[in-house]
Amino acid sequence: MTPFGLKIRELRRQRSVSMKEMAGAIGVTPAYLSALEHGHRGLPSWYLVQRIIAYFNVIWDEAEEIARLARISHPRVVVDTSGLSPKATEVANRFAEQIADLDEAELDRHLALLAASGKTPRE
Repeated sequence: MTPFGLKIRELRRQRSVSMKEMAGAIGVTPAYLSALEHGHRGLPSWYLVQRIIAYFNVIWDEAEEIARLARISHPRVVVDTSGLSPKATEVANRFAEQIADLDEAELDRHLALLAASGKTPRE
């Protein structure tokens, strides 16, 4: 499951909305919505994200958070290190090799390191 999928599932549960009901309202199939929640589909389009935001009638910070989670939830990440240092290539490859073996605490430490860098993710 992706961060975006988890957020959508939480919103559906909080509002007691079925997947079928939401899917019909935003113009997708329940199978597509399920695949999106579980990270079996790529990133949703900007238009779909906007329909989801409108469906849940969220504004400001919560709407921005949903859009941010959509941007960082691609289940198949490609890291292009061409033009970067050899160390950058090594970091990307080692992380790709070992990510499946990291537990939640280790993932939290990596996220904290990235957050401490003071740089925001690219859009």
